[in-house]
Amino acid sequence: MPASTIAHLPTPQETEEAKITSRALAKYAHNDRLHLKIANPPHESDDLILPGYALNLLLDILTEMSKGNAITVMPIHAELSTQETAELLNVSRPHLVALLEQGKIPFRKVGTHRRVLAKDVFAYKQGIDADRLQALHELTAQAQELGMGYE
Repeated sequence: MPASTIAHLPTPQETEEAKITSRALAKYAHNDRLHLKIANPPHESDDLILPGYALNLLLDILTEMSKGNAITVMPIHAELSTQETAELLNVSRPHLVALLEQGKIPFRKVGTHRRVLAKDVFAYKQGIDADRLQALHELTAQAQELGMGYE
């Protein structure tokens, strides 16, 4: 993907460090900005200002790392290949191509290659996630009406 294409699973030490750091930073999550002092003894140190939005992204990254998950960060305007898009949606490439050809996800062609904007992939994923949640609510309501163990 346009960001780092090499998956890096955090080591046990990185997982523990991410857990400790995310807990320490979490209490500042509602700040508009955070003033940080970065030190690397015995060398220099720097005073930094971290915008609130960046702090929340950092917290999300650290939380996932603390669970042992690999992280990928990409700009919303990134163009993805069909393989990258399929991996992001956790579907096969042929299934993705069918979705593209059905017009469910916008794309453009560069020569013979299809390119998909990350923002369109995320919008599609958000839509199918919302549809799944709606279906789950409907099934739950039906189960309650039929007295299938839900009270």
